[in-house]
Amino acid sequence: MEKLKDRWGITSNIQIVLIFIVFAINGSFAAWVAEPVMSLLGFYKTSTSGYIYWPIRIIIIFPIYQLTLPIVGFLFGQFKFFWNFEKKFLSRIGLGFLFKKEK
Repeated sequence: MEKLKDRWGITSNIQIVLIFIVFAINGSFAAWVAEPVMSLLGFYKTSTSGYIYWPIRIIIIFPIYQLTLPIVGFLFGQFKFFWNFEKKFLSRIGLGFLFKKEK
């Protein structure tokens, strides 16, 4: 637990619990929201091949998850952690330019 706290730069075990709760809630929320988005786009589990439906759903879940993670983190008082987490993650996948300030 101490190693994780050092790595993430957090100070208490309560923070770790809150962070894990946020990850769990946000993952479930993103998967839940993806269903109506898929329907809006015309992809239904019953009429679309699983080889098409599931990859598209996963692709849709990704941005929903990224957008809602700081919001859910804010609701649990962990916005700073999740905002930094998002910036670091998006930088690693090549989207760091979204956070660069022009001089």
